[in-house]
Amino acid sequence: MNVKRFTARTSREALQLVKQAFGEDAVVLSTRPCAEGVEMLAMPPESVRQLERFTPGLPARTAVAAAVQSAARPQAQPLAQLPAHEEAAAMSTLSFQDYVRERMLKRRQAEITRPAQPQAPALPAAEMPLRAAAPMQVAAQPQAPVPQAQLPVHQAQLPPAPPPASLAESLYTGQVPLEAVPVLQTPLAQPPAVNVVLPEISDMAADLRREQMEMLNELRSMRGAIEQRFDAMAYVDQLQRSPTQAALTQRLLDCGFSPVLIRKLCQGLPAETAEPLAWAAGVLQRNLRSAEAEVPLEDEGGVYALIGSTGVGKTTTTAKLAAACATRHGPGQLGLVTLDAYRVGAHEQLRTYGRILGVPVHTAHDRASLEDLLALLGGKKMVIIDTAGMAQRDERTRELLDMLVHPSIRRLLVVNAASQSETIDDVMLAWRAAECRGVILSKLDEAVKLAPALDALIRHRLRVVGVANGQRVPEDWHRLSATALVQRALRAGGAAAYRMQTDDVNLVFSNAGRSDSAQAML
Repeated sequence: MNVKRFTARTSREALQLVKQAFGEDAVVLSTRPCAEGVEMLAMPPESVRQLERFTPGLPARTAVAAAVQSAARPQAQPLAQLPAHEEAAAMSTLSFQDYVRERMLKRRQAEITRPAQPQAPALPAAEMPLRAAAPMQVAAQPQAPVPQAQLPVHQAQLPPAPPPASLAESLYTGQVPLEAVPVLQTPLAQPPAVNVVLPEISDMAADLRREQMEMLNELRSMRGAIEQRFDAMAYVDQLQRSPTQAALTQRLLDCGFSPVLIRKLCQGLPAETAEPLAWAAGVLQRNLRSAEAEVPLEDEGGVYALIGSTGVGKTTTTAKLAAACATRHGPGQLGLVTLDAYRVGAHEQLRTYGRILGVPVHTAHDRASLEDLLALLGGKKMVIIDTAGMAQRDERTRELLDMLVHPSIRRLLVVNAASQSETIDDVMLAWRAAECRGVILSKLDEAVKLAPALDALIRHRLRVVGVANGQRVPEDWHRLSATALVQRALRAGGAAAYRMQTDDVNLVFSNAGRSDSAQAML
């Protein structure tokens, strides 16, 4: 019998090793956890057939079932009267187990058919050794004499055995049958079930769950890549069949709009449109939210905090907005607060603007001092807070945003219009632009292409409350309409090296994936 031991990290890997060694019909004998993971004992199917061939007298499963059914008959044949080949087979382990099972069934059947015997009183623990040492008198009941000729051969030739000294010895010699032993009728209390979870089994389950999650994530990513590829191929094929869409796509890419927005626009382009660029401009204007029709910030009043990355022009924009409020309502209705204590001389710039306007500038170093200043300036028409410039990925950005959490403070995000589209997206997400009152586009005079900034505003559904296109205070502060901003963005600019050709358009859209934010857009 060829039994081999296999060890692996998981049961699945161990079963694979068994199949590789013995085939699909391998017989697994046992499985248990070990230091390497899982230990599995297995043997080939040929070993089972060899075992059956070398033990021809081995009783089948049907014989065991027949023994169970015949246990209720009192004239069952004793083991000593079995034929010679069955007696030899009874010496094997499996036959001995069947014999024990048959004896237990006979005993249980005898207990059911026999009337209940009176139970012996329980003995104290001190009398148990003395009583156990006494000879057992259970088998002393009178029995009918058995003729010598009816006894089996091997029993008739044996001399009479001496009386046993104990119940255990009587059972061993066979003089006291199992049916004569008193049976305890009171059922024993079952111990409570305890769920024991082995550390190895829990680790195996955790590894299996982790492998399943990794496989599920790989399938999802593969599905997304396939959908992306087919979607891009379908759109490129559509551009090749429609020259109007191809020309509009090339023009919008030259302006700097994102492929996601361009694809959404071109999918809704009517086939009978004579001026596709004018149609696209109208769609962009309707989706760009502007504050031109609303009340200006200096007339609305309130507490505003200007936030944004380093070098976007927050202090200059604060001075422009403060000059507009002081011109409209007077210096007495304006309050200026600075939180920029990081840069050397940062608050001196705002103090210079304050002396020109005739407005004192207060400095807040922490949240408590900021709340005190807000309570002091509560009677002002407008209070403007200038904050420190930080990179969008700086850890102090979150601390600054938490400091500005106040019921009366409304935040204005200042965005550099000359930044790259990916940088603008990252800034809007890091500074929580969705929670702001609006967005201020600064440095319009430095931006070669305005389309990346407008593209981000449309996709994130943000409002433009004002634009700054220079360093002059307050002349370079404007409130432009959506039409003016879109018309300026559609002006083709930039060097010829950055302009798209027809082949470049296909290359861009073959790698452009779908965006979930674009599905709910427009």
